Amino acid sequence: MKPLQRLAAAAAIVLGIAAFAGPAAAQDKVVRIGFQKYGKLVLLKSKGALEPKLKALGYSVAWTEFPSGPPLLEAINVGAIDFGNTGEAPPVFAQAAGVPLRYVAYEPPAPKGEAILVPKASPLKGVAELKGKRVALNKGSNVHFLLVKALEKAGVNYADITPVFLAPADARAAFERGSVDAWAIWDPYQAAAEAALEARVLADGTDTVPNTQFYLASQKFLDSDPKVLDALLDSLREVDAWAKSDIHAVAEQLSPSVGLPVPVLEVALKRQGYGIKPIDSQVLVEQQKLADSFHQLGLIPKPITVSDIARKPGS
Repeated sequence: MKPLQRLAAAAAIVLGIAAFAGPAAAQDKVVRIGFQKYGKLVLLKSKGALEPKLKALGYSVAWTEFPSGPPLLEAINVGAIDFGNTGEAPPVFAQAAGVPLRYVAYEPPAPKGEAILVPKASPLKGVAELKGKRVALNKGSNVHFLLVKALEKAGVNYADITPVFLAPADARAAFERGSVDAWAIWDPYQAAAEAALEARVLADGTDTVPNTQFYLASQKFLDSDPKVLDALLDSLREVDAWAKSDIHAVAEQLSPSVGLPVPVLEVALKRQGYGIKPIDSQVLVEQQKLADSFHQLGLIPKPITVSDIARKPGS
């Protein structure tokens, strides 16, 4: 299934999630936030710090969990959520598909927070040796770009490997049983595989890709009340500052919901980027490189200009 078709196919799932969310999702004056199992939004949800701030503005909050970035952005497309965060690649696929979203903020690069892993006993020693091999990855995710650029850097054509598109849990199972030769994955799954399976890093994003996390919102949400988004971003920055200052406490708080040991989460958290920033020209330049690469490879059907969907100052 092509990436844009995958977005469309996710719509039915997303609509089901929206229906499951019940009356709260249908109320007026509700901010609907999509989050993934790991990251600053999970911390914001668990601390409960956002709700009183938005209540003062006349809003409540509804939270919905997603397994990865592409279905989260499809939820924005169909109007099921207003705001969420993903890695670099999902917004490019979404923009190419016409999703009405906007980049509103980002976290500094975390190049060590994603990697191409091989089993401990693998004979592979470098990315160039992936030619002719099977590589598991989540299609349309940030590691899709890591794989593309790591292969390019090693002089290997993307067409010379066999991508095996699997969600993280299925990819780990395939990796463990040896049905794939390598696995491109992000934290905390990366840290978990390194700890539990003694997986070896063939390459991470260092000197190859930035691995930037983006916060995105629907255009409708931006148009409705900019003060609400500003309050949301302020709350995220507060959580981000706390996370940077006390990684052990954050790992302890996340461990029950993520289902990973505290030491594993500490490794992953130390590789994160901290200091949530408004969208600027430099991050858009990097994001444009990703979009151009994906178009050249035929992964998106047309060229796009990522700055077209960046939040404008004052909006």
